[in-house]
Amino acid sequence: MTALGFLYPGHSGEDDYPRIEQLLGSDIRVDLVHTDIGEDAHRVDALLEMGSPRRLEAGVAELRLAGADAVVWACTSGSFVHGWDGAHEQVRALAQAAGLPASSTSFAFVHAAKEIGVRRVSIGATYPDDVARLFADFLGAAGIEVADVVSSGIITAAEVGTWTEEEVLALARAADRPDAEAVLLPDTALHTAAHIPALEKELGKPVLTANQVTIWEGLRLADRRVNAPELGALFTREPVVQA
Repeated sequence: MTALGFLYPGHSGEDDYPRIEQLLGSDIRVDLVHTDIGEDAHRVDALLEMGSPRRLEAGVAELRLAGADAVVWACTSGSFVHGWDGAHEQVRALAQAAGLPASSTSFAFVHAAKEIGVRRVSIGATYPDDVARLFADFLGAAGIEVADVVSSGIITAAEVGTWTEEEVLALARAADRPDAEAVLLPDTALHTAAHIPALEKELGKPVLTANQVTIWEGLRLADRRVNAPELGALFTREPVVQA
């Protein structure tokens, strides 16, 4: 049994996790612990506090007791808002507190993009523009070019969590650019797990979404690969170890 641990801020799109767990196979367990979100706001000061060490460390003991093999901070904005170096420090502190391999959704996007071999992407963000631009800067620090950034200006995760499939598709279509090799949807509050095949069919290219890459990152840390085509191109890479 491979047990993957995730620290998820508040309550919004977390039901993506059991949905994805069902597609991964019976020997992979997804354990989710909710962290205190503080103020629900896609605003830099609120996001810095949301990803502060004291908020993350509060959930670590529960994941350790559950027998997690790795831990991922399942929040994009609450990690990239710290900048490239700050996000590394955040993950180092999390790994030290947990005594486990650790990462975050922001690094998951970087590793996933490299996994599928894309160097130029476009971003469809639910966030306000200033926050979305910080994600573009984060990707740039990793050597990933950003063709364009489309922002929806949504302030709260709670509102993002209400979005329908058509709204998700519309965001992805708006963000797509001919010279982008993939489209990234960076918000773990956004329900996307059920929509990835439709997104990739609509755009004709890989689509990386926050909860999808977060789960993949947990598997990467645990040295597991799973073939799950319903989770998109990212989960069909070789070599494949069937669950």
